[in-house]
Amino acid sequence: MLAAGCAAGAVLCWLHVRSPVDVAPVTEGQPATVSVVYDPPLMLLCWALATVAGVLAVLGAAGLLRRRRKALDTYTP
Repeated sequence: MLAAGCAAGAVLCWLHVRSPVDVAPVTEGQPATVSVVYDPPLMLLCWALATVAGVLAVLGAAGLLRRRRKALDTYTP
C-alpha cells in the first residue's frame, strides 16, 4: 500500500517536473522556439519516491513469498 502511494507520488512529481520556456531566436528574422526546462529538486524527489516505491515493492513481495513458503513447509501428519 505504501509502495503504491510512493509510486503515485513519483508519477505526480514527474508530471510537474518539466515546463516549457520560450527561447529567443538565434538570428534576426528567425522564429522563436520552445524548449523544456526541468526542475532539479522536483526531479530528485521523483527519483527518491520511485526508489522507495521499488524497494518497498520488493520487500512486500519477499514477505508474501516467505509467508507462503512457511505455510507450505508446515507438515502435520
